[in-house]
Amino acid sequence: MLFVRPGRLADLDALEQMARTAQPVLHSLPHDRRALEARVALSEDSFRTDADFPGEEFYLFVLEDGATGTLLGTASIVAAAGYSEPFYVFRNDALIHASRELHVNRKIHALTMSHELTGKSRLAGFYIAPELRGAAAAHLLSRARMMYVAANRKRFTPEVFSLLLGVTDDAGVSPFWEAVGRKFFGRNFADIEVQSGGRSSTFIAEVMPSYPIYVPLLPEAAQRVLGEPDEKAMLAYEIHLEEGFETDRYVDIFDAGPVLTAQVDRSACVTRNETRTVRAANENLTSAPAGDTRGAVYMVASNRPGEFRCVLADLPRACSAGAPLSAAARAALDVRDGDPVRCVILHHDPDFDGSQPASEDAQ
Repeated sequence: MLFVRPGRLADLDALEQMARTAQPVLHSLPHDRRALEARVALSEDSFRTDADFPGEEFYLFVLEDGATGTLLGTASIVAAAGYSEPFYVFRNDALIHASRELHVNRKIHALTMSHELTGKSRLAGFYIAPELRGAAAAHLLSRARMMYVAANRKRFTPEVFSLLLGVTDDAGVSPFWEAVGRKFFGRNFADIEVQSGGRSSTFIAEVMPSYPIYVPLLPEAAQRVLGEPDEKAMLAYEIHLEEGFETDRYVDIFDAGPVLTAQVDRSACVTRNETRTVRAANENLTSAPAGDTRGAVYMVASNRPGEFRCVLADLPRACSAGAPLSAAARAALDVRDGDPVRCVILHHDPDFDGSQPASEDAQ
């Protein structure tokens, strides 16, 4: 069974391999082993600490195959983006240029460098093994982070955001970078991407333009990709939308990829949460019990301090039925009969009204 858990130093070899394999670069997983080790150690400390507000904490999650112990993916949360240095994006503003004498009134879009997202919690560092892309496991790995946020509200800001990969061609060339970034840096997108440290490097403010960039003056190729996710990011884009994220007026400062934001109170992992009681599933049952409602796939999470776990499980939609879990699921979650777990339906069906109202109880 696949499950999500916090990363630990014992995972260092597997994480190093992911860091070198992932494209584009994962800033949450440095290629340098010593830097990566420090990053994982920070994550271990962050899960253990009793944080009362978001600070420099960093939470690294891994997707593990419980049968083999193989790690198949990783994802992370930055408690406060740009904690030590501002986090830079472009804000897409609408400026009005008008002349009463000429009877002209035009709304012109312009990109202004902004660090308004600094200090907000950020979902980052998503990587999953190629064979699992498009599978339910990708939803599990990505959305388990919001399960953790929903259960540990004081550790994170009320609004979270995620920056997705912008459009690049088969050679990794970004039309937006060629039109803007290259003019100021004079270097390839990939080189600056590696050095940017996740959009919080001082050199961004030193080199990038401080005045608004008028969008109509950009080449058409650059205008077309503004705020558009790359094909490789479409899965992540759809998963975020299902969780309740929305596109905002911000775009990535290098490739113009979309910035998605969500109010935690309105996210699926809060509004559709049900706290259920674990019970052993009858794994020898060949047919559904009489009167049982039709089931669905749920994200199920246990959340003891420092021991977060999340799996996918088929559960009855009726909350009163509890959480009948297989032995494998109970082992992955490290729970026993009678323990409380958070349950959130993976794919919401608005046409089905048989489930009970969700609660916001955090464990």
